[in-house]
Amino acid sequence: MHILQINASARREGANSTRVADSIVARLRAAHPAAHVTLRNLATHPHPPLDEAALSALWTPAEQRNAAQAARVAQDDALIAEAQAADVIVLGVPMYNFGVSAQLKNWIDAIARNGVTFRYTDKGPEGLLTGKTVYAGLARGGRYRNTETDSQVPYLKTVLGFLGMTAVHFIYAEGLNMGPEAAEQGFAEAHADIAAALG
Repeated sequence: MHILQINASARREGANSTRVADSIVARLRAAHPAAHVTLRNLATHPHPPLDEAALSALWTPAEQRNAAQAARVAQDDALIAEAQAADVIVLGVPMYNFGVSAQLKNWIDAIARNGVTFRYTDKGPEGLLTGKTVYAGLARGGRYRNTETDSQVPYLKTVLGFLGMTAVHFIYAEGLNMGPEAAEQGFAEAHADIAAALG
């Protein structure tokens, strides 16, 4: 088993979402001692955003790219290769202002590439990152599970499913900014979710 862990907090260390992701990976490794883990920390190694220069590089045929364009595309290629190689992807997902972090959005923008990780067909779009299991470790200061204010879960289901990743399990650590007892309860609930998802 090849596990890809994506830590998507803006915090380099001590992030609650990383704590949840670490717990998921620990449970996976306990069940699969021979598993190989690739860790990408998007705070310590930030990925550039999808800006005009990046779009220009992607839309330029490979043989016509200048050195800067080739280097920019290669950065996305590296993330795509990691996702393609993984059997399991573990995402550490903080909630910032009701959405995913810029770090996670940059990762998603990097791996979503027409003709590589999805394609359009006469029957509609087809995701090409198939056969993978995703565990999303959600860390929230308040409590949003199964409410209309949770925009993260619908977004992640949509974009991951579009890329072919339909086996997505959500692990919730909530109420983390509502006092010590609430935070303790939130992490306990996350561990219960992990046990339910992983057996």
